[in-house]
Amino acid sequence: MRKMNTSSRYVKIVEWSDEDQCYVGSCPGLFYGGCHGDNEQEVFSELCRIVEDTIELYQRDGRSPQLNWDVQRKETQKHDTKY
Repeated sequence: MRKMNTSSRYVKIVEWSDEDQCYVGSCPGLFYGGCHGDNEQEVFSELCRIVEDTIELYQRDGRSPQLNWDVQRKETQKHDTKY
């Protein structure tokens, strides 16, 4: 059985920002802010790297990254498209 990667526990969101005229990536359950760019796939790749780096920094400091379930749930529901 394959073990789930720690970063897979976090919702990663990439969405178009009309205000910024670019794609914005965020991981609301782990950190504020994120990354942005013109290419959706590149923004997602960068976001995944940031998530991995953030988890590594927590672990290096002997802490475990906190999973903010309330934020995760709200963001997932906000972006859940049901037809």
